[in-house]
Amino acid sequence: MFRYSICDPLKSEPIEMGEINKEKILDTVEGFPWTDFLDRMKGVKESEVYFSPSIELENKNNRHGLSISIIKNEKGNEFYIFFKRPKMVTKLFGLIKNIDEDFISDRTGQTSNDVQDAVAALINDDFVVLEKRWG
Repeated sequence: MFRYSICDPLKSEPIEMGEINKEKILDTVEGFPWTDFLDRMKGVKESEVYFSPSIELENKNNRHGLSISIIKNEKGNEFYIFFKRPKMVTKLFGLIKNIDEDFISDRTGQTSNDVQDAVAALINDDFVVLEKRWG
């Protein structure tokens, strides 16, 4: 089972949407109103924008998750993909090791195809692909 939340750019807090079956996730992401949110941001003062339009997905069993955001730049729309998972991290030249339960890596310059690939990898527990492309 998965959970998801969304960020409406004009609301100060993320909106928890609750549980979602993995069979519905891809349709939910594809149907997310990315450009509608971007359009709503156009005529608003910068101080009234709290987030980029975003959706967050998390596998409740293994705590792997994705946060996907969109921005508009001079080249068009660009997605950011943040990959969250538990990961062993080392400090002090490897002398200290511990698990970071919420380790996050991010990739900018992503396309809608990259988003589809990342979401498919998440719902299929394809950690190799997730780590290789977004880790």
